[in-house]
Amino acid sequence: MASSVGLALCGQALVVRGGSRFLATSTASSDDGSLFTYDCSAAEKKVQEDKGEDGQPVDQGSDTILASTFSKSGSYFALTDDSKRLILFRTKPWQCLSVRSVIRRCTALTFTASEQRVLVADKSGDVYSFSVLEPHECGRLELGHLSMLLDVAVSPDDRFVLTADRDEKIRVSWAAAPHCIEAFCLGHTEFVSRILVVPGHPELLLSSSGDCTLRLWEYRSGRQLHCCDLASLQEPAEPQDHKRFAVSRITFWGPESYVALLCDCLPVVFVFQLNACRQLVFRQQLRFPRRVWDVAFEEGQGLWVLQDCREAPLALWRPTDGQWQPVADSAVSQRLCGHLRGSWATLEGSAPADDSFHGLYKATFDNMSSYLKKKQERLQQQQDRKRQRSPPPGAPGQAKKTRPGPAASGC
Repeated sequence: MASSVGLALCGQALVVRGGSRFLATSTASSDDGSLFTYDCSAAEKKVQEDKGEDGQPVDQGSDTILASTFSKSGSYFALTDDSKRLILFRTKPWQCLSVRSVIRRCTALTFTASEQRVLVADKSGDVYSFSVLEPHECGRLELGHLSMLLDVAVSPDDRFVLTADRDEKIRVSWAAAPHCIEAFCLGHTEFVSRILVVPGHPELLLSSSGDCTLRLWEYRSGRQLHCCDLASLQEPAEPQDHKRFAVSRITFWGPESYVALLCDCLPVVFVFQLNACRQLVFRQQLRFPRRVWDVAFEEGQGLWVLQDCREAPLALWRPTDGQWQPVADSAVSQRLCGHLRGSWATLEGSAPADDSFHGLYKATFDNMSSYLKKKQERLQQQQDRKRQRSPPPGAPGQAKKTRPGPAASGC
């Protein structure tokens, strides 16, 4: 599930969201410090209230932003919120183009590569598409799963729609005919939390799951190329109660094929590198003293880290001699941190207190252990009842048994 605090980057355009608000600015050093802010609570809502099956008004939501993304060129930005709305923006300059209603609360969204449509995945397992060129046009149903969808992606040529659900499946569907399924990528044993078509490698897909693995796929054939066990990479000092965790962000850096993973309940970022043999090589584990909310690569800068730290909410990391290190004195990061400190109350109050994926894990039941335990209890109860009915030897009131003697002689 998407966190209500997040980071989005495209080119030099940067968006930080928290609660119902987002702040947009630029990472360019020549930027004059201009900001664009938007509050979903001020956006237009339905005039007619939704009614439930009992005829009572349905909860309209809290306007909290659930998911957001840029288009490929960065010309458009879209978000969905808890009030079941899709809001579309133009970014050059920033302008709200439309506010449209969606059927159900959404979990993920993405633009097609052509930037003509926005695909929105929801909790019921459906994917709807909305026009960008006709910003007030209603959405149309494209495809559906029998399980909650957690992420959606498209191939760089717009031929395939990739969807990830709670039931461990990744489906590859034809965009022109979504009922035609090209392949399934099967292997995860828990919900699939994130998927990413690898930039620069249009045939490859990265996926993460609640089973603590990162997997690399050739998605058109459904063939798994590599699987990394993230739990085995944790340091020995890591708390034992974090054996189960899910990746909340996968981001890719083209210049050196780095992959960064943010885990939802761990203050660490795992860094991998995709080599020429199409294998994922673990490089480094970045550790932080406080919780990390989101991460994103910027092509010319490095890794931006949005963290729970009022003094430095946004930190920049770069590779130095093969090791990622924080950039201590960056004028750009200091300027961006200044903007975020002004909205700190919104960010801090919007961050979830615990793992946002905990409700998606499958419940397990050990029936045999329960059966043996109950059987032992029944046997113990039977023995207790027998002891109560049979007083111990020599107890008061117990009649003595005498051995019969020889029969008397009749002489």
